[in-house]
Amino acid sequence: MTATTARMVERLRDATNAHDLDELVDCFAEDYRNDTPAHPRRGFDGRSQVRSNWEQIFATVPDITASVLACVVDDDVIWSEWEMRGTRRDGAAHLMRGVIIFGVRHERAAWARFFLEPVDLGDTDASAAVRQVLGAGQLAVANESAP
Repeated sequence: MTATTARMVERLRDATNAHDLDELVDCFAEDYRNDTPAHPRRGFDGRSQVRSNWEQIFATVPDITASVLACVVDDDVIWSEWEMRGTRRDGAAHLMRGVIIFGVRHERAAWARFFLEPVDLGDTDASAAVRQVLGAGQLAVANESAP
């Protein structure tokens, strides 16, 4: 099962790099379920949405390439770390990184928990990011009430 399961990620990466929409869509089960825990409303069911998403991606980032940086297979589940990069038609860089956890059935993705996000190359350090996530005012209130 492990080698068969791992082949799905390889097929998906290769189809992405070949810009082969039909092969890419074939990596997903008809009843595929995508959950995006950090953005719950972005979740969807069905491979038709996979096709629609990737039609837009290939049209907007015509030189997109995908790399699988790490991959762990546990029976029919794959934890995979991805990087996708290219240049959008408007000339802007496209760079996404993150993790996708796939459930595999019959060598196709049956479900995924999707954590792939655009890379923020800004200069915000860890402390500033925590303040931003918590809200600068919230941190000040917490500090004032500390003993």
